[in-house]
Parts: sequence; structure tokens; C-alpha cells
Amino acid sequence: MPRIHHVSLDCSPGCPVEATLALIGGKWKGLVLYHLFEEEVLRFNEMRRRLPNVTQRMLTSQLRELEADGFVLRKIYPEIPPKVEYRLSARGRSLEPVIRALKAWGDAHVVVKGAVAKGAVAKGAGTPPKRSAHSPKRAVA
Repeated sequence: MPRIHHVSLDCSPGCPVEATLALIGGKWKGLVLYHLFEEEVLRFNEMRRRLPNVTQRMLTSQLRELEADGFVLRKIYPEIPPKVEYRLSARGRSLEPVIRALKAWGDAHVVVKGAVAKGAVAKGAGTPPKRSAHSPKRAVA
């Protein structure tokens, strides 16, 4: 088996990688962004259906953070019951190559329960793979 060599990247505190991950990191933000790339506009409950394992409170929190950081735009319609739509801002759309690259890497390299990640995502309906020190089923090629 070939030995993996790690390249030292100079990313001291505050570097662009750390700053970017601080903004888009978190269990659900990447998936929220991904679904907004796919659908362009989603209402809150549509997003919840795509991410059935996220709680309402967590999804609200993640959407508010993405909105506060300028990645997501929220439009409220003056109706009863209230209608709220979410879409990507120009800043959010600028992340598309990053999110697409993460998906492509996952499709090529991440194995989840014996299936390539793309199959796991379709079957898991928005469930991020769980890490377990006791489960050898998730491997990186």
C-alpha cells in the first residue's frame, strides 16, 4: 500500500482556510448551500424535507447564520400563514465551485456503508455520514 505523504500547508490562525471553514462549517450549512444550488429557491419546510434529520431549531439557526454572513437571502411575504423563501446571494453563489468540488471529492473517495457517497446521499436523504471510532465501514480511498 502506498504511503501517504502530508504536505505542510501554512495556515496559521486566521488564514483564509480557517476563516472560510468558520463561515460555512457546521453540520448542516454545506447541505443547505448544496440544496439551494440545486433548487435556487426553497421555502423553510421544503428545506426541512430535504434534510429530515435536522431539527427545526437547528435549521433556523443555520439559515440565520448563513443570512447574517451574507450567503443566503430571505424574502418574507406578507401573508398568513407567513411565506418565507430562501435563495443564495451573489456571495453564496460564489461558493458553488467549493461545494461542487466537495461533492465530487466525496463521490470519488468517500465510502459509506459499502456504497459510494452519492448513493448514500440519495438513500440517506440529507444525512451526513456519522463518524465512529468503532465502525470501519467508512473509509477514505
